[in-house]
Amino acid sequence: MKILLFVTFVIALLVSCGEQDTRSKELSKLAKDTTGYTSIQWIDSLKNIGTVEAGKKQEISFRFKNTGTKSLFIISAEPGCGCTVAAFPKEPVQPGSEGVITAEYQAPGDTNGEFRKNIEVTTNTKGVTSHFIYFFGVLVHPTDSASKQTVDRAALQQIQLKELKRNPLLNPVKN
Repeated sequence: MKILLFVTFVIALLVSCGEQDTRSKELSKLAKDTTGYTSIQWIDSLKNIGTVEAGKKQEISFRFKNTGTKSLFIISAEPGCGCTVAAFPKEPVQPGSEGVITAEYQAPGDTNGEFRKNIEVTTNTKGVTSHFIYFFGVLVHPTDSASKQTVDRAALQQIQLKELKRNPLLNPVKN
């Protein structure tokens, strides 16, 4: 009986790996086929998530719209660090439709202060296929004094302006 369960598990694992491999190959082909390229508009490409307590999780959503005439495929969404996990639509986003990429940020428990994180999103879009989306905020530790736990909104706005100046593509414009 144990052998039968083991064999069933191995077969299921191989089938699921084969499906993922097939999807990867299809998306790789799609990324190279410029006739299927479309355009994307980032509704949210830079998010100020404010204060995050050290050691806690925070979910962030980035909205986008397919502004082209072909189906939009999100090929990958790769966070810039191990403290963030990104989820993206696996099905094509049709022309005129919107989609969401979600990020789950696990704030480190042993630090505080400002932070900035990014996610590289690969798509089948004209011009550029790699897009960067960002979020930022301030980590506070529960043992911090009340004054350290208060977010300086002006400072966060300065961070946002600095990021926009450094990378003007963060403004929600049509690509």
